[in-house]
Amino acid sequence: MHKEFVKARDTIFSLTELRPEILIILGSGLGTFIELVQDRISLPYANLFPFQKPVVEGHGGLLHIGHLHGTPIYCMQGRNHYYEGYSDQEIRFPIQLFAHLGVKTLLVTNACGGMNPELVPGDLMLIADHINMIGRNPMIGATDYDLGPRFFDMSEPYSLKLIALAERIGKQQGIGIKKGVYVGYSGPSYETKAEIAAFRMLGGDAVGMSTVPEVIVANQCGMEVLGISCITNMATGMQKRKLTHSEVIEVANQAGEKLSRLLSGIVFEIGKK
Repeated sequence: MHKEFVKARDTIFSLTELRPEILIILGSGLGTFIELVQDRISLPYANLFPFQKPVVEGHGGLLHIGHLHGTPIYCMQGRNHYYEGYSDQEIRFPIQLFAHLGVKTLLVTNACGGMNPELVPGDLMLIADHINMIGRNPMIGATDYDLGPRFFDMSEPYSLKLIALAERIGKQQGIGIKKGVYVGYSGPSYETKAEIAAFRMLGGDAVGMSTVPEVIVANQCGMEVLGISCITNMATGMQKRKLTHSEVIEVANQAGEKLSRLLSGIVFEIGKK
């Protein structure tokens, strides 16, 4: 994939002199944050990723490059998922690309289902750790030793320092924030009642179809990672009505304002250092 990295890099560098060290990934329905990015330029994923398929509803499929509080950032509006038919190599390509471009910090968000009864739709949950139930590891295959080792540590996949920073900013802004364990599930079907019960027994608090692959790749690349989940619904068996993607998008849109404020505050603090 080396020539594809070079092609994507040259495309980005031809449009901007910015060299951000922060990458933000926005999940389903969470695109309102984009309005805060100043002097931004936007690129369709199809211009960067040679394997790109049509994007999922609620995912913009755009890379935005601009400033937030004077700090340059990359912001991916949406992401690729295993359930869309992507290979391990294709799933890891975006994160590896930005690692090659000098990104040091990944702020990743998602819309997901709550399994812990203490979570309610609209809550923001900082990801303390995750459980990979997708059945795949994106690092299977050839290793780019320029980015990291074949065997790498995952004892702190989500930075304790960034979690503490997010908690402090949330408190300052009056945003109630929860913390928990995220379970990655392949999809595209939602989980069964028995699966949710099993995930709860394993220690899971929320479940979704993304994030885990990106975080694994980012850790191999040596990035510092913060994960934020927006609870958009209660998981199967925890509510009477059936789950729909439209419900996910609706609640994510409603929670977008406080997520945007939280991300903005985090970027501001990181940019001061």
